[in-house]
Amino acid sequence: MLLVLTAWMALPAGPAAAFGTIDGGGQHREHERLTRAALSCAGTARSDQDCFAARSMDQLAGRGKGFGAVGAPDSDEISDPAAHCDNADFLPGSYPRTRDQATTQLIACIDHLRMRFRQGVDSAEDLLDDQGRVVADEVILDRDCRPGNDEDRAKCTVIEGLGRALHGAQDFYAHSNWADEADPARPTGPENPPGLNRPGPSALFDLRGDAAVSVPEGLATGCFVLKDESPGVGNCTGRITHAALNKDNGIIDPASGEVTGPTTARGMVARNFAKAVAGAIAETRRQWQDFRAALAERYGPDRAARMICALTRDDPVRQCNRPTGAAAAGHGAQSRAARLGVLAVAGVAFALLAGALTLRTRRRGWGRRHTARRE
Repeated sequence: MLLVLTAWMALPAGPAAAFGTIDGGGQHREHERLTRAALSCAGTARSDQDCFAARSMDQLAGRGKGFGAVGAPDSDEISDPAAHCDNADFLPGSYPRTRDQATTQLIACIDHLRMRFRQGVDSAEDLLDDQGRVVADEVILDRDCRPGNDEDRAKCTVIEGLGRALHGAQDFYAHSNWADEADPARPTGPENPPGLNRPGPSALFDLRGDAAVSVPEGLATGCFVLKDESPGVGNCTGRITHAALNKDNGIIDPASGEVTGPTTARGMVARNFAKAVAGAIAETRRQWQDFRAALAERYGPDRAARMICALTRDDPVRQCNRPTGAAAAGHGAQSRAARLGVLAVAGVAFALLAGALTLRTRRRGWGRRHTARRE
């Protein structure tokens, strides 16, 4: 969700803008909260063995005043509409832009997010050494990750690539009419565009692949300029604007994903805010699943399993440097064989001991009987 401050006048001009993923100015750290609801071990994802532990989740979702990887595009990509899936606006009929122009802008967003996704996958190589063990210096979290600030720890760079991809994918549900519906009390048009009312995840966001996408005829995301209004002004005159379409703000429970108190005009129509959040959570989970699959495809299942462990665990050197996959099966077989060997040796020893005790007892009994006969 592109969360826009009322202090937009302080921002530099650009085709799209945002500033921060904060708790204030009408915002409630929505990116952080829905990311936690989707992937945190402290939330509804706790049954997933690949959920993110507390400290690792902080690096992905942010905490306190820190944006985290998911919030990073709101600090240093504020003027790039491709980072937030903006400006792909279109209405059938008489409209200032064609379907092809809107589709081109949406594809620019998808390509941008695919690039970020690949950056994360590429960076994962440095998590492990040549023997497939987690490298301590690459995963240590003695300080928070610093997205966009020459971060050199592999865990941080992987999480940054993933987080930036998640940001734009989440924004799509808040900034488009994919998941919502129009206000039935108002005529449809640029200020009240029709909604597609579709669930997430969307087939459009195959960030793991590179296939062409098929965009629905009525899909639109909002046009954004610094003076974000409805009806639009400047370059957004006569167009569907971010102000008319966004469902950015409201309260999201970071554990359950349940929502209350939407505050944008479009978000307050029916269950639009709830549906946008639900779509974004589903999309976030799909992208994490695809990211894990991409790691396995690139590095093989055993190394990928250890990489995923290194990304999600807070003490990966201790928790992840264990055999995985086939190695784990071999190690388990060796362990079982060793246990059986110990048991076999113990059984032989017990049998010998039992035999010795029996012989000793018999000798004592024979000695008593022999002494009795002599007497």
